[in-house]
Amino acid sequence: MHSTLTIAVILVLLYLGLAGWVFVRQDALVYHPMAEMTQTPAIYGLDYEDLTLTASDGVNLNAWFVPAPEARGVVLFCHGNAGNIGHRLDSIRIFRDLGLSVLIFDYRGFGRSEGRPSEVGTYLDAQAAWAFLVEEKGVEPERIIIFGRSLGGAVAAYLAAQMGREKAPGALILESTFTSLPDMAARLYPFLPVRWLAKYSYNTLGRLGDLHAPVLVVHSPDDDIIPYAHGQALYAAAPEPKMFLEISGGHNAGFLISGAVYVDGVRSFLERDVFMEKPLTSPPF
Repeated sequence: MHSTLTIAVILVLLYLGLAGWVFVRQDALVYHPMAEMTQTPAIYGLDYEDLTLTASDGVNLNAWFVPAPEARGVVLFCHGNAGNIGHRLDSIRIFRDLGLSVLIFDYRGFGRSEGRPSEVGTYLDAQAAWAFLVEEKGVEPERIIIFGRSLGGAVAAYLAAQMGREKAPGALILESTFTSLPDMAARLYPFLPVRWLAKYSYNTLGRLGDLHAPVLVVHSPDDDIIPYAHGQALYAAAPEPKMFLEISGGHNAGFLISGAVYVDGVRSFLERDVFMEKPLTSPPF
């Protein structure tokens, strides 16, 4: 009896210890920034502006603006939870080849940006990028396509919902994105009360009801990190007009592996729901 009780106590302590570790280590589990910038758009021969944006709380952020000739619009690029903007050059090139300029920024604590990442901070960072496009570049909101990949999809959905209260963006693209961070944590740690422990929400699904813009959801059944069902749930919750693009390949390289399927799918969405009835009336940006 005594030994059984002792084992039970040890198991409880181990369980509580693991739960405590997950709670304390959430920042490190969620964010994986890299400071070193090993490449820039120049490796593809692309002109770009190296910018410093300032968030509303005073944090300075590094960003690149990559113009496209006679651009039809601008992609405001919210990247995932790892690396920095220097790891997104393939995506930048794809969007530029589609006739879109790109503004990509590093969240606080990533790359050359100041500060430390947090959920609220990433939202402020995205708002700073929007303000730069609208106020300094003079881009009409309806010509801004807010794009988010993985965790960046949650940031993009937040931004699209917030800005839509004033004037809606041209579109929202969610690629390989989860429904919420607690939903992901529950999948990874089904034996822990992660919904109670979670300090972060990143509730992508919960933002979609506030949208007033076309939505493209991109996901792969082969995604090895974020289940395909998350993409399906986001699509089901998104308002019309909307489109679902199924790609192939894993979480990080699916857009590249899918090749023309991905590029043609994004182009089809842009032509059908974003630019079809929007002649270019303002100068290219």
